[in-house]
Amino acid sequence: MSEKATEARHGKAEGLDTLAPADILALLSAGQQDAARAVDAAIPALAEAADLVARALRSGGKLVYAGAGSSGLMAMADALELPGTYGIAREQIALLLAGGISSLGDMPGAPEDDVTLAERDASVIKEGDCVLAVSASGSTPYVMKIAEIAESRGAKVVAIANNAGACLFDGADVAVLLSTPPEVVAGSTRMGAGTAQKLAFNMLSTLAAIKLGHVHDGHMVNLLADNDKLRTRAAGMVAEIAGIGFDDARRLLLEADGSVKLAVLLAAGAADLGAAKDLLDCSGQVLRKALSELDMTENTAKRACKR
Repeated sequence: MSEKATEARHGKAEGLDTLAPADILALLSAGQQDAARAVDAAIPALAEAADLVARALRSGGKLVYAGAGSSGLMAMADALELPGTYGIAREQIALLLAGGISSLGDMPGAPEDDVTLAERDASVIKEGDCVLAVSASGSTPYVMKIAEIAESRGAKVVAIANNAGACLFDGADVAVLLSTPPEVVAGSTRMGAGTAQKLAFNMLSTLAAIKLGHVHDGHMVNLLADNDKLRTRAAGMVAEIAGIGFDDARRLLLEADGSVKLAVLLAAGAADLGAAKDLLDCSGQVLRKALSELDMTENTAKRACKR
């Protein structure tokens, strides 16, 4: 980065458009990296938020994402990926995007001010749900109204904003402040603010999935394997976790109707698919607990035989 670009990064010079292309890109990259580092300060709040998400999903409630504009796009990316990645039921995920999915072609700005639209969209929110309300400014009317309605209905609200004085934080169960530095291009919240939001969503939903038992030793053991690539990946997981050959893993995966967790339990000695399902249900769908229960059962049986 040239001396001129370094000065621009520290706010000592104007004229971003006069820099060399490589310097502009270096400046943009530095801005993104600075924004990413800002997420570290929000880790305690994200941990609290993940607990609320996991509790809602475990009890049969919904995880509701609410956002507008660029922030809404960050929310949408996370919402759409959860069912496939972690096997979370699609009916337990709701996306409230100002203007709806149909507005994505041209991303109009007006819907983010439409509180009537927010009231209509919020009809899906019930007691026991958890709402992730995201707004870079923390004052977007559409998102504010949805958070207000959610609170009134007894749903948990996680407010995510990049502004320390965000009104969105008022009344929220958890306030996640992503204190990103000023945007390199003023007002372009798809950049620094959006980068921090994407990281925060990734971290929050992954921790929630871990709490739900959908991750085992870094493996996505509750993924929806609905194509050849994912079926191969699922068999690889079974082979690695259970310590068996790939062909055996693939056979057990077919026997287990595509469930990595059930296939691992079958490989570990569960009598049949019904027994594996019972173990998993009793363990709250946590594979590690189910494997421990299976070991305890086997050890008890061995001790009984010795007597």
